[in-house]
Amino acid sequence: MGNPWFRGDVTIDGDRIGYVGRHLEREVGQDTTVIDAQDMCVCPGFIDIHTHAELAVLYKDVQDYKLRQGVTTEVSGNCGFTAAPLNPDTEEMLKSYLAFITPPSGVTWQWRTFADYLDAVQSSIPATNIAPLIGHGTVRIAVTGFDRRAPTSRELGQMKALTEEAMEAGAFGLSTGLVYVPGTYAETQEIVELAKVASRYGGIYATHMRNEGERLLESIQEAIEIGRQAGLPVQVSHHKASGRSNHGRVRDSLALLEKAREEGMDITADQYPYHASSTTLQAVLPSWAQEGGVDQVVERLQDSQTRNRIRDELTRPGTEPPMGAGLGNTLIASLLTQTNQQYIGLSIVDIAHLRNRDPMDMVFDLLVEERCAVGMVTFSMSEDDVRTVMAHPTTMIGSDGLYSSGNPHPRVYGTFPRILGHYVREENHLTLEEAVRKMTSFPARKIGLENKGVLRPGADADIVIFDPKTVIDKATFQNSPQYPEGVEYVLVNGRVCVEKGQFTGHTAGRVIARGNS
Repeated sequence: MGNPWFRGDVTIDGDRIGYVGRHLEREVGQDTTVIDAQDMCVCPGFIDIHTHAELAVLYKDVQDYKLRQGVTTEVSGNCGFTAAPLNPDTEEMLKSYLAFITPPSGVTWQWRTFADYLDAVQSSIPATNIAPLIGHGTVRIAVTGFDRRAPTSRELGQMKALTEEAMEAGAFGLSTGLVYVPGTYAETQEIVELAKVASRYGGIYATHMRNEGERLLESIQEAIEIGRQAGLPVQVSHHKASGRSNHGRVRDSLALLEKAREEGMDITADQYPYHASSTTLQAVLPSWAQEGGVDQVVERLQDSQTRNRIRDELTRPGTEPPMGAGLGNTLIASLLTQTNQQYIGLSIVDIAHLRNRDPMDMVFDLLVEERCAVGMVTFSMSEDDVRTVMAHPTTMIGSDGLYSSGNPHPRVYGTFPRILGHYVREENHLTLEEAVRKMTSFPARKIGLENKGVLRPGADADIVIFDPKTVIDKATFQNSPQYPEGVEYVLVNGRVCVEKGQFTGHTAGRVIARGNS
């Protein structure tokens, strides 16, 4: 799979590719910039199919962490959360919930509608191209807040209208985070109704499924059923099996994808190349304990009886990770307060020992002290499963990177070079051609980016040049903010943004609207 490499030349005319071939016949003018890519790989810029760039894209102090991996396009708005639309009555709830991925200097929320948000992103001249999804969770918050109930028929109509506004503005589809509130409060049919709206516009359905552990297979079935009823392509986000007792079950979940494809469904998945996941620590709490938003969560966690009730639920046999993985396997990745910064990189058990607290109480204490803005990394997956999913023909690569200060998951800085350096060169687990396809043309075709993901005349001049002999990730779980090696040049819309491995300071990304790509 993947087109075989060949030795040749590529020219760029403005923001488009002019020529791709073995024998460039035209003369090169004196004013022409020439990049000597001898013995390097020249390929389409990488497309990160699963990102959380909604707010980080507006953070001007950090623009290079994706570029220096070779990423030129990001699909944002995954797992049900986007930065718009906003309702004045509930927007503070959304801002509080997203605080753990809000840039340190903050963001000026100067928009209300999805279209206004996209205008703000375009005005910032982002580092990468942004192809947005509309998040079910954000839409639900705009209409019902964090209420643990089904929407009324009127409210469902409002949710559908907001989804339609986003699709009209150029969203590429609908995303859900059914393990997060308020997505976890939604019944399947609620999702189907919104997915039908996305379907009318040719969008996709991307889902962080309801369960990735004991109920992995039934969650896959739910995603398939939503796709069937709504009539649109499905993307399973970060395909994995969490929890030691579930290791190996990805073979069964992949079989379900294959069966659905045999029956005519366009269903695929993405994956990051690590055996640890990352999300907000708040997500460990039962959904009832998260009703009403951050203020009410903090209030509940200050009540001893409520703590005991939550503790009882979280310590039951078969509990999902991170509790099921053990708090010693859960590291703190980011914290907002200066008081607690020394705990970044430590496990919950380590922090509890330092503060002479029970580990479960330490979870509750941190959530209260940080007002739930706590990022975590959890080791709950199997490397064998990572390899199985990676090699499967339905899988493409997505970082799922949650940019934050502190020590975020290394996937933020290393996903794409890790594929090329570790899994291609060192392990021979993928061929170079197949790895490149999983990061370029495969995701481009999935969401309908006709002029990206390929090197051909007329295509967008998004290009990465890397050294196959040296490319490798450097980010680690102990020290993640480290840039990769071997990614020598990156061009976005024809402009050189990485030169000789260094960020040039130039940004040339654009917001891509569905149907205009």
